[in-house]
Amino acid sequence: MKLNDRPYENWHEGLTIRGVMDYMHFTWPKLVVKVNGQLVWPEDYGNVVLKEDDDLKIHHLLGGG
Repeated sequence: MKLNDRPYENWHEGLTIRGVMDYMHFTWPKLVVKVNGQLVWPEDYGNVVLKEDDDLKIHHLLGGG
């Protein structure tokens, strides 16, 4: 599995997006999450089980002005 274009070494059967976020300490309030280019809504982070060949992207939004 890849996380933000880098190999993710802690993949295991049953791993969810929420599991990755907890392990990596991703706690930002506004995130954009995609699996294989498909947007995933926050309410689904604990339900989407990742496969070994998935490409997960997690980006936090920044504001400015």
